[in-house]
Amino acid sequence: MSDRPLSGKTALVTGASRGIGAATAMALAAAGAHVVLTARTAGGLEEVEDAIFTAGGNATIAPLDLTEHQAIARLAEAVAERWSALDMLVLNAGMLGTLGAINAIDFPEFAKVLTLNVTAQAALLAAFDPLLRRSTAGRVIGITSSVARTPRAYWGVYGASKAAFENLLLSYGEEVGPISAIRTAIVDPGATRTKMRARAFPGEDPAGVKPPETVAARIAELIQTDFENGHHERVS
Repeated sequence: MSDRPLSGKTALVTGASRGIGAATAMALAAAGAHVVLTARTAGGLEEVEDAIFTAGGNATIAPLDLTEHQAIARLAEAVAERWSALDMLVLNAGMLGTLGAINAIDFPEFAKVLTLNVTAQAALLAAFDPLLRRSTAGRVIGITSSVARTPRAYWGVYGASKAAFENLLLSYGEEVGPISAIRTAIVDPGATRTKMRARAFPGEDPAGVKPPETVAARIAELIQTDFENGHHERVS
């Protein structure tokens, strides 16, 4: 088997400036894909792009605020001008928000969480749907959390947004699965060494949880398989 099985393929990874997104972008590039990197932080994207180039891969950065839906549409147009299809879409970007009781919700912040974690994801699916349909094996991977399916005290805002995101992505899979080669999957990374994890568990020893590269390796492996539409797994 080739050590670059994704050669000739194009991927888009959101939240690619750090953590799981950055590690996934590098893993897909190492497998031969040309990876479009998106995040709000241009500096972080440039660092990931440099790392990909140094390792012999190819990438394009696209600094973007996903809460600006017109910017998502413009990005889809730019990608379509350069590539005939999008083979992989990794929906990783997300916002934790403030952990707290339901009766103490900060509603302006709640709206921001929903905008990024749900509305922006819908905009990405809608904008890139035509390019995904042109792929011979389009793959959409959504990064979730266990609280989407197992409610936890004080995690209601984030958990609700991830539950809505899962439903949205799986519904999209049900719509396009019978009429295209697109397959959707939900990946729960579990306890992973990220800035979001550090915010949620400030007293935790980061050395005690797995690095983002472990999750990225599994995503890169999964994305190359013919998994069943609506696949869900947790990375141990």
